[in-house]
Amino acid sequence: MESLPIIDPHHHLYDLRTGNYPWLQGPMLERVFGDYSAIRKDYLIEDFLADIQRQNVAKTVHLQVEYDHNDPVAETRWLQSVADRHGYPHGIVAFADLASDGVQSVLEAHCEYPNVKGIRQCLNFHRDPVKTFIGDPHLMSERRWRRGYALLERYGLSFDLQLYYTQMEEALALARDFPNTQMVLNHTGMPVDRAPEEIDGWKRSMKLLASAPNVSCKISGLGMGDWKWTVDSIRPFVLHAIEAFGVERSMFASNFPVDKLFSSYDDVFNAFKAITKDFSMDERRALFHDNAERLYRL
Repeated sequence: MESLPIIDPHHHLYDLRTGNYPWLQGPMLERVFGDYSAIRKDYLIEDFLADIQRQNVAKTVHLQVEYDHNDPVAETRWLQSVADRHGYPHGIVAFADLASDGVQSVLEAHCEYPNVKGIRQCLNFHRDPVKTFIGDPHLMSERRWRRGYALLERYGLSFDLQLYYTQMEEALALARDFPNTQMVLNHTGMPVDRAPEEIDGWKRSMKLLASAPNVSCKISGLGMGDWKWTVDSIRPFVLHAIEAFGVERSMFASNFPVDKLFSSYDDVFNAFKAITKDFSMDERRALFHDNAERLYRL
C-alpha cells in the first residue's frame, strides 16, 4: 500500500553554472522561508532523483523558479532538454509576466516545448515586505494583466496561483471571470501567519476560493510557515485543505528543494501518507497521483 504511485506536481531544478537565477546567485534576500543558503547551489535532475529514490514517483511537474524574468523561455528550453534526456519533468509550468506588452509572444515561445502545461507568476502581497513578491497588491484586477491572463485559455494553459489568504477573494473573482482556465493554488494557500485569527482567516478564505469549480489545491510548502514541522503540526492544514477542495481537487507535492530546508523528501510524503492512512485507496490514489495527472494533462 505504501508504495502507491506518486506524481509530484511541484518541484524545482536549477543549474547555476549555465542559468540566470538572481535570487540564488545574487545577494541573499530576506524571504518567507528564512535562511536559504543551504539551497544556493546546483539542484540538478540527478540530485532530485536521489532525493525521490525511496518514493514511487512516476511523474513530476516543474514550477518556474524565478529564472531571469527578461528571458523566461531559456528556463523552459533547458528543462525540456532535461526531460528529453531523463523523462523528468513530465510537465513544465513556466513564467510569464501577464501584464507585459510581449506576453503573447512569450506564451507562444513556451508552447513550442511539448512539456509546457501552464504559467506561474507569483502574486504574493503581504504587509510584511519579507513575505511580499510583487509591487502591486491588486494585479489580478488590473485590465492589462487580465488581458494577458485571458490568453491562457487560447493556448490551453493552466495558471498556478501563489498568494496569501488575504488575496483569495480577488482570486475567486478572477477564477469566476475565466471559468475555462484551470487554476492551481500553490502551497496550501501559504498559511505562513499562525496567530489564531490568521488561521481562521485562512480557513474561511480556502473554502471561499474552493467554491469556484475550476480551482484546485496543491498541498505542499507547509514548512515555510512551520520550520520545525511535525506530522501532527501540519495535519490540521492538510485536512482542512482537503475538506475545502474535496479529494477530487487536492493533490500532494514536495516543493523541493525549497522544503529541503526543513525536512527530507521521505519525511514530506511519509507525512502525507500518515495523515491519509484512513482514507480509501481510491481517495489516496487521487491525492497522490490521479488528480495531478488529470489537472496538469500528463
